[in-house]
Amino acid sequence: MENSSTGTLNGKVIYTAKEHTTGGRDGGKSQSSDGRLDIALSIPGTAGTGTNPEQLFAAGWSACFIGAMKIAASKMKVRVPEDAAINAEVDLCLDGEAYYLQARLNISLPGIEPEVARKLADAAHQTCPYSKATRGNIAVEINLI
Repeated sequence: MENSSTGTLNGKVIYTAKEHTTGGRDGGKSQSSDGRLDIALSIPGTAGTGTNPEQLFAAGWSACFIGAMKIAASKMKVRVPEDAAINAEVDLCLDGEAYYLQARLNISLPGIEPEVARKLADAAHQTCPYSKATRGNIAVEINLI
């Protein structure tokens, strides 16, 4: 197996997701090594019955971001409400022949004062691994709704 590294791997690994994907987004399939995820893949906007990478990315990012807000909230001595939610939108875009992504995280924190909500969102955006991975690579909007 050929290995190509784009950075130094270090730190304590706390979890490794292992996926086996065949066929890509056009009728492919992806399954996790533990069997918890077993999905069909389809091209976005087609009649296919599967999901697509953009939906999976949006789900993963929004779930992680809520966790990062909870960590920030505990440090700020506030509580993230049970009905906190994120409507994540990940766009697959085309410029000429080049594909790229852009995203919006639309955050709902009912009962939290707007200035506190903004501080939580900003702190989470600094610490969430998905936010770190996208920083400087794609256009991202963090909106409070």
